[in-house]
Order: sequence, then structure tokens, then C-alpha cells
Amino acid sequence: MKFKKEFLQNLQYGKNMEATVIEDTLVEHTRWSVRHKCIFKYEDKFYKTYYSVGATECQEEYLYEYDDEEIECQEVKPVEKMAIIYE
Repeated sequence: MKFKKEFLQNLQYGKNMEATVIEDTLVEHTRWSVRHKCIFKYEDKFYKTYYSVGATECQEEYLYEYDDEEIECQEVKPVEKMAIIYE
């Protein structure tokens, strides 16, 4: 499903009352950018999108800055998995 860039930016800034961020994880860190994966819920469905921001306060890269005005987000479904963790 495609979402407007402004919709996704407002979602990250906490200004979007139509959707909810479920998970936001760091995927990659380069010299200039930090890339994130975001899972959000919209109209009882879950979607996945990626965005990047500047790695330092001197890097002026904003959410979805280099993306088109409409961004394709993949629909995903929650899956319960069992994991063994050693402490």
C-alpha cells in the first residue's frame, strides 16, 4: 500500500493520530546516515517501511527526504516465535 510522505513523517514525529508505531529498530549505521525499520499499525493492518536520518547533528538528512511523495509500504503480519536466550 502506498502512503504519502507527509503521513509517514507525521507518524515518526508523533503527530499522526490515524496510525501507531509498533516497532522502530536500527538497521544500519553508516558514516553519514542511520537507517531504521519501522512497523506501524493502520486500520487494523501492519505495515513495514524504512527511513534514514543524518548520523550527526551536522548531517541534514530528514525523514524520507530522498523518497517519492508516495512511499510503498509492505504489509506484514505479527508472528509469535519462541527464542532461547542465555543470561
